[in-house]
Amino acid sequence: MVRVLIAEDMRILRDTLAALLNLEDDLDVVAELGSGDEIVPAALRHRPDVAVLDIDLPGTDGLTAAAQLHQALPACRTLILTGLGRPGTLRRALAAHASGFVVKDAPSQQLVDAVRRVAAGERVIDAALAVATLEASDNPLSPRETEVLKRHAGGASAAEIATAMHLSYGTVRNYLASAVTKLGARNRVDAARIADEAGWL
Repeated sequence: MVRVLIAEDMRILRDTLAALLNLEDDLDVVAELGSGDEIVPAALRHRPDVAVLDIDLPGTDGLTAAAQLHQALPACRTLILTGLGRPGTLRRALAAHASGFVVKDAPSQQLVDAVRRVAAGERVIDAALAVATLEASDNPLSPRETEVLKRHAGGASAAEIATAMHLSYGTVRNYLASAVTKLGARNRVDAARIADEAGWL
């Protein structure tokens, strides 16, 4: 019997996933969670074989939780479920030790099969997304540019970013300008959109 933990913040979808997986004779949903902060404590309590995690969770996001879960309970394998099949997101999922990556619009049987295969030790990745990831360019931004742009995308002003990162106001403006140039963006907002869609923020 494969023990499964599900973390999905949309209640209807979470209930549907649990019902779908519980229909299978060899799968048993042992925990259903609505936030990322609950994942590691619940996993330590229920000892699932596979954790099916949405990326966009309140509290701790699914990718951060996947990395934390790998540290706390290495025997539990992680299957990322997302509505956003972006190459950069797949790279981040693999870096967080995820064993599988399935998009939400995949057929339900594909998810069931992915849970079984991940539990058996396989790596399961949506084929089209894998090809797109191989073809996608790497992040051209430096770690500092990425961090500054991420904070800007979150609504922080250049002055607030400078204070938070212990940089001068001019340095922050230079990082933002450099990010706009490297991404071929029209402005800072466009740069943040491009970087976010590529999964770099």
